[in-house]
Amino acid sequence: MTGETGVPGSRVPLGDVPGEVVAAATEPGPLHPQIQEILDSDPGDVEPTDLAAARGAYAAIVDRFGGEPAVVATSADELVDGAVPVRVYRPTPEADGPPGVVVYCHGGGWQLGDLDGFDRVARALCSASGHHVVSVEYRLAPEHPFPAARDDVLRVVAWARDVACDVYGWDGGRLVMAGDSAGGQLAAVAARRYRGDVCAQLLAYPALDATMAQDAYRRLADASMLTAEVMARCWDDYRAGHDPKDPDLSPLLAGDADGVPAALIIVASHDVLRDDGLTYAAALGAAGVPVEVRDCAGMVHGFLRWAGAVDEAGQTLAAMGGYAARALADPVSARAG
Repeated sequence: MTGETGVPGSRVPLGDVPGEVVAAATEPGPLHPQIQEILDSDPGDVEPTDLAAARGAYAAIVDRFGGEPAVVATSADELVDGAVPVRVYRPTPEADGPPGVVVYCHGGGWQLGDLDGFDRVARALCSASGHHVVSVEYRLAPEHPFPAARDDVLRVVAWARDVACDVYGWDGGRLVMAGDSAGGQLAAVAARRYRGDVCAQLLAYPALDATMAQDAYRRLADASMLTAEVMARCWDDYRAGHDPKDPDLSPLLAGDADGVPAALIIVASHDVLRDDGLTYAAALGAAGVPVEVRDCAGMVHGFLRWAGAVDEAGQTLAAMGGYAARALADPVSARAG
């Protein structure tokens, strides 16, 4: 096992030692000074009880800390099957070899977020990978609970594989799933369901266990930016009474990792979802799935959208893009490790 968890930017390939990563770095240590500066600057109410206010606050944070958008060749809004809004980004320059596509699912607890709020993240991935990115604006809870978001994402994956490839010129057999937080959960579900078509998955601080059984829910219950109490409300509003052990809610509990695509999993030291990512990485590694963990010390949940103020955000987005580029360049080898 190479690398060290808890070191910013560390890459930790996993083998058949699932307990080792989960047990690592259980003490979060200090917040990074750039994160602390944002928190001290009063980034706004991150836990408003009014849904409209919450959505507004979520959008406002990225306007303050997101930085300059990366340059891409083009971006175009589409409506998949007349129902699901997406934004398609074409890179400049494009990677050598056949072009592929990254399907990105935004975070926000299945209740917040849209194409504009994650435009910078999608652009950064497009630029760093040299491949197209399709950002998905799935339906949000509580107005549209499970399985609405899942169904929207799966519809877009099929469209990217079978239809849009002819329109935009990418290879439908070169497909990567990506997402953060709730979007990481949706990306993991799609990667599991389309395991024969997806060559890699990029999961940033994903929510993968609707039973909330991971220890970080207690160890980091009051973490900045996302508490256990808020996460419980997000799960409840999204699953709307469905069995929390349903594999399309809890990929961590699916128990069928054979053939699941290779994964880059990003975790943050000060995040209630930290153990979801680490435990999933360990489970995939134990099943023989190629896995890398990027363990970001001093970071909080949602830091990827703060690339204008947090160096680690930009570095992590670059690492995600690089991982996608390697997988899309040789999808057969990516699946085999």
